[in-house]
Amino acid sequence: MRHFLDQVPWPLAILAALTLGLAPFRPPHIVEKLQMLFQGTLVRPIDWLDLAMHATPWLLVILKGAFALKR
Repeated sequence: MRHFLDQVPWPLAILAALTLGLAPFRPPHIVEKLQMLFQGTLVRPIDWLDLAMHATPWLLVILKGAFALKR
């Protein structure tokens, strides 16, 4: 996992989080999906897939940052 994170350049990870992670931008789709998750209305498989697709770039940045700080 760490080897994979080291291979991903920071600009690409940040660009992915800001574009794919936030699209569509008004309101950010990830915010809507997280609200659905906390309200308990995230029940359809397509909603779970959508949450995973929008959250993956943010998770990549968070993990990459955590491993960078750990060093």
